Amino acid sequence: MSRFLSKQVLYIVPPISFVLSLSLSLHFLETLMALSLLSYDVSDLCLGKPPLRCLSASSSSVSDAIAALKYSEDTFLSVWNCNHDDNDVSECECLGKISMADVICHLSKDHDYTLSALNAPVSVLLPKTRSLVLHVQPSCSLVEAIDLIIQGAQNLIVPIQTKPFTKKRQQNDKVSVTTSTHSNGRRFCWITQEDIIQFLLGTIAAFSPLPAMSISDLGIINSTHAILAVDYHSSPSAVISAISNALVDQTSVAVVDGEGDDSFTSLIGEISPMTLTCCDETAAAAVATLNAGDLMAYIDGANPPESLVQIVRNRLEGKELMGLLSLFDSVSPSSPSSGYSSDEESPTRTTSSFGRSMSSSARMARKSEAIVCNPKSSLMAVMIQAIAHRVNYAWVVEKDGCFVGMVTFVDILKVFRKFLENNM
Repeated sequence: MSRFLSKQVLYIVPPISFVLSLSLSLHFLETLMALSLLSYDVSDLCLGKPPLRCLSASSSSVSDAIAALKYSEDTFLSVWNCNHDDNDVSECECLGKISMADVICHLSKDHDYTLSALNAPVSVLLPKTRSLVLHVQPSCSLVEAIDLIIQGAQNLIVPIQTKPFTKKRQQNDKVSVTTSTHSNGRRFCWITQEDIIQFLLGTIAAFSPLPAMSISDLGIINSTHAILAVDYHSSPSAVISAISNALVDQTSVAVVDGEGDDSFTSLIGEISPMTLTCCDETAAAAVATLNAGDLMAYIDGANPPESLVQIVRNRLEGKELMGLLSLFDSVSPSSPSSGYSSDEESPTRTTSSFGRSMSSSARMARKSEAIVCNPKSSLMAVMIQAIAHRVNYAWVVEKDGCFVGMVTFVDILKVFRKFLENNM
């Protein structure tokens, strides 16, 4: 009997020791992978990224920005303090980035839509916070880049390989946009929050068990200060203010049913700055006259409902906002009700009657339906969902529809940063 038991023990022990050894080996391998991430720098994230296209802060106006954005393949354009039309040898600095959403907010605040609004320098479209765009060296480490994002930077400007000086104008020769060739032949790209999140997804195994943990357990759901929410019936002025703040935070505006501090508030949809970037400047008339719910319906999809178009026109006439009315009625005869692309389903690039070109990924973002998850969603699932929709956040909603809050890329990067810190 003792021999039998002895043989049984000898039979059982090797598998247990093997499993323990394998587990330790995997843990050691994951630790090594995490430590290897510390050797990466931002130049590794710049591989394959195109040079920035630029607007000069000294010579470009709001109207130049409108024309450039309409004919650009990029959603955002960078604004610089050097004149790219001259052989200026002074050091160049990126002051920030702009999109059509910035233009729309600017014009919607200027109800008279005077020539001064169009002739204003492009710098009026930039946020007051200069730290949103920061210059870094190619040797800046991945960890340092994550720290800068956590501290509030949206884009990191990185020098890329120098190429011969060339100027490339847009299709419209009057648009003062060039490739990012600066003094001494330097060119730049920028690193975004999305770039870093995508890079971390490629090495997600190094962060086990974080990817499988829920966002609730990780404690990264913003339920108060970081939420930009407006009631369905909120006034245009409240909506404009919320959109402006969302542009700075690189998030979105939640449209809710009830007051924002109501624990039973439900999420109806969103007004996303990314949606507005796919519109043209005529959307300023809708932003200036429609409440949150109507604006959400107006910008959702390819063409706004004709009933809302008429409401916008009537309100502009009633308030004698003739400047915005003239802008609103300046649409092409072939598309009398909007400045949006009518070919929403086409997989190829399309150009609206106003010349606002959009990629298929950009058109996918033109929906008011909010990107949502629930508190039990895993960290990895939320990351993939946000990346798939080209946004930097996800709204958090309970199964019963109760609005909880939001998770942003910054919140997620804080989790990864703490993990790396504990393994440094």
